[in-house]
Amino acid sequence: MAKNLVIVESPSKAKTIEKYLGRNYKVIASLGHVRDLPKSQMGIDFENNYQPKYISIRGKGDVIKGLKKEAKKADRVYLAADPDREGEAIAWHLSYLLDLDPNDKNRVVFNEITKDAVKNAFKEPRSIDMNLVDAQQARRVLDRIVGYSISPILWKKVKKGLSAGRVQSIALKLILDREKEIKAFKPEEYWTIDSEFKKSRQKFKSSFYGLKGKKTALPNNQAVQDILKQIDKSADFDITKVVKRERKRYPAAPFTTSSMQQEANRRLNFKTRKTMMIAQQLYEGINLGGKEGTVGLITYMRTDSTRISTVAKHETSEFIHQEYGEAFAAVKMHKTKNPEGAQDAHEAIRPSSVMRTPKSLADVLTKDQMKLYNLIWSRFVASQMTPAVMDTMSVTIMQNEVTFRANGSKTKFPGFMKLYVQTGDESKDSELPDLQEGDKVQLTKTDPAQHFTQPPARYTEASLVKALEENGVGRPSTYAPTIDTIQRRYYVRLNGRSFEPTELGEIVDELIEEFFPDIVNVDFTAQLENELDGIEDGGQQWMKVVDQYYQPFSKEIEQAETKMEKVQIKDEPAGFDCDICGAPMVVKMGRYGKFYACSRFPDCRNTKAITKEIGVVCPKCHDGQVLERKSKKNRIFYGCSNYPECDFVSWDKPVGRDCPVCKHYLVDKKVKGGHQILCPNGDYEEQLQK
Repeated sequence: MAKNLVIVESPSKAKTIEKYLGRNYKVIASLGHVRDLPKSQMGIDFENNYQPKYISIRGKGDVIKGLKKEAKKADRVYLAADPDREGEAIAWHLSYLLDLDPNDKNRVVFNEITKDAVKNAFKEPRSIDMNLVDAQQARRVLDRIVGYSISPILWKKVKKGLSAGRVQSIALKLILDREKEIKAFKPEEYWTIDSEFKKSRQKFKSSFYGLKGKKTALPNNQAVQDILKQIDKSADFDITKVVKRERKRYPAAPFTTSSMQQEANRRLNFKTRKTMMIAQQLYEGINLGGKEGTVGLITYMRTDSTRISTVAKHETSEFIHQEYGEAFAAVKMHKTKNPEGAQDAHEAIRPSSVMRTPKSLADVLTKDQMKLYNLIWSRFVASQMTPAVMDTMSVTIMQNEVTFRANGSKTKFPGFMKLYVQTGDESKDSELPDLQEGDKVQLTKTDPAQHFTQPPARYTEASLVKALEENGVGRPSTYAPTIDTIQRRYYVRLNGRSFEPTELGEIVDELIEEFFPDIVNVDFTAQLENELDGIEDGGQQWMKVVDQYYQPFSKEIEQAETKMEKVQIKDEPAGFDCDICGAPMVVKMGRYGKFYACSRFPDCRNTKAITKEIGVVCPKCHDGQVLERKSKKNRIFYGCSNYPECDFVSWDKPVGRDCPVCKHYLVDKKVKGGHQILCPNGDYEEQLQK
C-alpha cells in the first residue's frame, strides 16, 4: 500500500505524476474544485466580515467520499493543485474537507510536469499560502456580490437569463464603445501617387512624398492633377539623397497567456477557450510511448511573465548551436520587460524540453495539439536566437520641387527569422538598384489612387484580449471565460472574426453604465485588480478590500431597484402567419439570437429558425434549397430546407457548381487573404479571390 497520497485536479495530470513518483505514492484527482459558494443563494455573510458560506459542490459527493477514504489510509497527504491562486484555493478547500492542518508542509507546486521538476518539488513542500487563498477568495466574493446583485435586477427589468460581472461588463463596454466610434466615424478623402522609375534597365517603385522636400497631403483629385502638371515626364529626375543603414530586428519575447491567446487566434484561428483547453492538455501530459511514457510538454499556461529559467536558456542555446550554428545562438540574451502589473509568479510559456521538437512529436499529437505546440516551441526557441540584420535604403527623388521617396530593404542575416516571425512583423523585402546621390533616373509610370480613411476595426478575440490586458482588467485565467460569457449571453456575436454588439448587449450596457458606473469604469476595475494583487503580496486585508468596494456598490443597488424602469423588448412582426394556428408570427429574442415564434405563445409553441436562402439547390437531394443557418455557438453553416428528410450540411458555402474532376459539389471557402472556390476532396481549386 502506498504510504503517500497526492491530490491533483485532473486524472491525466495524476497519471503523469504517479509515474514519476513511484510505488510509494498514490496520485488521485479532485476533478477541479470541491467546495464553492451555493448556486441558489448569495452565500456571503455580510454581517460577519463578508465570510463566504462554502458548501461541497453538488455532484462531487462520491469524489469527496473517495478522497477522504484514501486520505485516512495514507501516512501523509500532499496537495499538488495548479501553481496559482485558484490552485492554492483548491488545496485549502481540500485541507478543510480532509481535516488537514493548513500549516503542515503538505503543499507541492511545480511549473512543469517533468520528472526532475516533480521530484524536486516533493523535496521542498510548503504550507498553504493564505495570502494567495485570500486573494482568490476576495475575487470570488466580489464577483458573487456583483453577479448576484445586478443579475436579478436585469431579470426583472429586461429578461430572464441575463448576467453582469466586473470583467465581462468592461469587455462588453469596450466592444460597444468601439461600435460607437465606427458609427460616428466620418471618412475623409485622400490621394496617393505611386510611381515607377528606372535606372538603366532596372525598375523600382516609389511614392509621392511632397513639395520642396516637405511632406504634402493630397486631399483631392485637383491636388493630384496640380502635382502631375508640375512634372516634366520627358526630363530626368535627380537622386538628391540616399540613406543606407543596417538595422537590427529583435525576436518577440516567449509567450505569456495573453500573447499566446492573441497569436493563436491570429495565426491558427483558435478561440481563446480552445487555446487554453489544448494548452492544458500539453501541460498535463501527453503519452509519448516507449521509455518516456506520459510527459508534460509545456510549462504552466497561466502566466503574465516572460521570465525564463537559466537551465532552459542553456539547453536552448545548446540546441540552437547544434541545429542552426553558432551565428544563430544569442550570446547575450535580449532583455524583455514584463507587462506593467505582472505578478511574475511563473515562467513564460515554453516547452518543458526544447529537444522535443514538433517534428519528433508528429505521431503522438493531434492536429490541433501540434499546431499550438509548434507555435509555443518556435516562439520560445526564436526568442533565444540572434537578431535579424537588415540592410535598408531610403532614396529621395526630385524634379521641379516634386519629391518622391523609395524605401528598400534586404535581409543581410536572418537570425531568429529563420525560425519564427510574429504575425504582423513579416519582412517584405523590396530591393532597390544601386543608387547614389547625383544619379539620374527616368519616370516610367504614375498611378494616382483615391482612398478614404477607415474607421477603427472591430475587436477580434485577439485584440479584445490585448485591450483587456493593456487596461489592467482581469488576469490571465479570466480572459477566456469572459469572452465565452458575453457570447453565451448573446450580448455580442461574431461576424466573421469580429465582435458585433447585439441589441440586448446595448440595452444591458446602457443600464449598467447608468446605474453602476464603477462596474464599467476601466480605471476603477484596474485599481481593484491591483488591490487583489496587494492581498496576494500580504499588503492588504481581503475583507477591507471587499468592504471598500461593497459600501458604495450597495447604495447603487438600492437606487437601481427603485429607479430602473422596465425595458420592453418588443417583438417584431415576421410578415407571415403560423402554419399551425394561423396567428401572426413574430421575431423574438432568444438565448442564441433571434427566431420566429407564434404570437399566441404560450398557447401555441410553434417556432422556426431564421434562415436565408443562398440561391443554390441542395447537392444531395436535388429538391430543397440550401439555407444559411446558425449553430448554437452562432457559427454559420449551410443545410437543406428539406431537413430532416434530407441531412445535407456543410460549414462552407456551396456555390451551385460541381467539381470538373470528381463531380463533388464545389464550395466557397474562406482562406487567408480572401475566398477560394475549391473541391472539398482536394481535386480542384480556382484562383484566390481577394
